[in-house]
Amino acid sequence: MRKDNRRNDEIRKVEIIPNYLKFAQGSVLINFGNTLILCSANIEDKVPPFLKNSDQGWLKAEYSMLPASTMVRTQREYGTLRHGRSVEIQRLIGRSLRSAIDLKQLKEKTIVVDCDALQADGGTRTASITGGYVAIMLALRKSGLEDIALKRQIASISVGIVNNESMLDPDYSEDSNAEVDFNIVMDKSGNIIEIQGTGERKSFSRDELNNMLDYGYKGINELFRVQDAALK
Repeated sequence: MRKDNRRNDEIRKVEIIPNYLKFAQGSVLINFGNTLILCSANIEDKVPPFLKNSDQGWLKAEYSMLPASTMVRTQREYGTLRHGRSVEIQRLIGRSLRSAIDLKQLKEKTIVVDCDALQADGGTRTASITGGYVAIMLALRKSGLEDIALKRQIASISVGIVNNESMLDPDYSEDSNAEVDFNIVMDKSGNIIEIQGTGERKSFSRDELNNMLDYGYKGINELFRVQDAALK
């Protein structure tokens, strides 16, 4: 058992509160244990210059951590002052969420997804993807585009090896001591969209990889149920 009495293959308590913001077309507050992410989605009637006159839409994501989201104050990000980690995370979020949308059916519209970490205790990028999908769904429903623009349901979870044991959905204390770190994005059919995997402090075997994937599949299928409940 882990410090919070979870089994190694057990996710933290996850809650998704839909329509959290008054003015966003779609928004959720999602928590994975003590990690809190505010996700919003809005649809704009324009596309980036490289897609003008293409009859195709786009989705972009922005991610940031609020200064008080961590134990030691994080420097506020604005303008060109961007942390390299935040840029890398928002690219992952954008790639993952684009896989859920039929961009051709959006025509020349852009879905803008904002993910702000209010409190970071591990897994902020995977929580942003999982919550971002629900925010997008709410925005598409409000705009009457759900039936034509939605392609697949997606969710994401992190898995790690800590003290030579595979652990699903590690919190910060576990993640900061992980020998191996994985982020997995999947669709509801069980197809993998993206895997970020790094042997940070040791290499890992094929058996360990398979075990982490099994944990990831289990956790993501639980997240699909949480998403479905939030969207009812």
